[in-house]
Amino acid sequence: MTNDLDALPLIAPEPRPGSNLPEFTVGDLARRLKRSIEDEFGFVRVRGEISQPKKHSSGHCYMRLKDDTAVIEAVCWRGTVAKLAVRPEEGLEVIVNGRMTTYPGRSQYQLIIESMELAGEGALLKMLEERKRRLAAEGLFEPSRKKAIPFLPDVIGVVTSPTGAVIRDILHRLNDRFPRHVLLWPVAVQGERAAAEVTAAIQGFNRIVPGGPVPRPDLLIVARGGGSLEDLMAFNEENVVRAAAASAIPLISAVGHETDTTLIDFASDLRAPTPTAAAEMAVPVRTELLAQILDDERRLLACASRAVADRRNRVEGLARGLGDPRALLEGHAQRLDDRAERLNLAAAALLERRRTRVGELSAKLRHPREKLAQAGQRLTSEARALDGALRHAVAMAEGRFERVAGRLSLTPARVKLGEAERRLADLTPRLERAYGKSVEERGARLAAVGQLLESYSYKGVLARGFALVEDREGRPITRAEQAVPGLPVTLVFGEEGRVGATVDGGEPKVEKKVEAVRKPRPVPVQGSLF
Repeated sequence: MTNDLDALPLIAPEPRPGSNLPEFTVGDLARRLKRSIEDEFGFVRVRGEISQPKKHSSGHCYMRLKDDTAVIEAVCWRGTVAKLAVRPEEGLEVIVNGRMTTYPGRSQYQLIIESMELAGEGALLKMLEERKRRLAAEGLFEPSRKKAIPFLPDVIGVVTSPTGAVIRDILHRLNDRFPRHVLLWPVAVQGERAAAEVTAAIQGFNRIVPGGPVPRPDLLIVARGGGSLEDLMAFNEENVVRAAAASAIPLISAVGHETDTTLIDFASDLRAPTPTAAAEMAVPVRTELLAQILDDERRLLACASRAVADRRNRVEGLARGLGDPRALLEGHAQRLDDRAERLNLAAAALLERRRTRVGELSAKLRHPREKLAQAGQRLTSEARALDGALRHAVAMAEGRFERVAGRLSLTPARVKLGEAERRLADLTPRLERAYGKSVEERGARLAAVGQLLESYSYKGVLARGFALVEDREGRPITRAEQAVPGLPVTLVFGEEGRVGATVDGGEPKVEKKVEAVRKPRPVPVQGSLF
């Protein structure tokens, strides 16, 4: 960490008079301590456990390295953070290379980290176990999230290195078993870029639109050959595991050998011990499938033949237990003829009975003319009765109307009408008087306003001996600077008319004002009170 104290020269302080001990300022002492520590510990290699890692908004990373006995503050600058092989995490045991320095602003010493690596395989396993526990708590490894692997995918997407032996083994195994359309997404399977590229490949396959120019895979295989735990770290990264768990396409993980286990194996839908085994799990063997189909066909035909033979034997056995069909049909045919003959006779008898019944009923019926005559008589009698009732009702109504009319009189209406006429006669002179008074008041107000308007007119001023000066356009001249020498003007005198004139520009005559001598005011003299 740079500081302004570094730019100051190291000058030995002067001893105080009367004492041989030099006096240091705070800055001098801090500067000497900083220089001493940086010279003594210019390059150190420290092993410890990371505590309280914090990444600042500037990109710098601050942390502490501790063990059972001590704690050292550490800082990793932004340019170095991007190059670290291990991301600082809480509780991770690491070995760091760097240099010691001090920070005088806080009176503390700190370690500037240049590189970082895990402190053995145990620390790495501890970190992986902690990451596995955290991701499992989020439900990323739940069996209910896993999707079924398609039996025979049309398109298979492979995420692996394009130059390794893995892709050749997968293609060779797929061609041997069942050739399929394979899409390769080349990625780095080791190093700093590996995790980001694998994550981008899984997400890229999932973003392919079905039916587009590039076919969308039905199955994904993420594969890598064997290696050490550090070599396989890219497949233990959190972003890779989350991408595998979020994949909408079924995914097979085939990372390392059978004994190697990475976190992507827990998030994938199916784990294969090797890349070759992943290809075997992806597709069935075509020849075995054809043989199985032919065997199923043979067994189906044999089963159908046996079923037909069994049904034939059963029918023949049942036929032997039945009688002669012709004998059975002859008896039924004879019964049918008998029933047909009886049906014809029964139909003729039924028709005769119905005809006889109709004759009997027609004899009992009356002629329609008789019914019409009877209805006419009934209608005539009811009309007479209705006419009498109507006349009676009208007579009763007329009597009621006459009684009510006798009680009615126009006297109240005539009284009210007379009162209204008298009120109307009284209102006419009152209205005339009010109208005349209003006209007089309005005339007086109009005369007063006219007098006020005449008092405001300039003609009244002219009548008192003043004159109005106008230029040739008839505009009044109101200021002295407008009266330019030689300017023709017009003098307006009240009722006497107008007179032309020209401004000569002579010096104005100043009349001396005689100030009136003010008489002294007499001072009142207060009289004696005694």
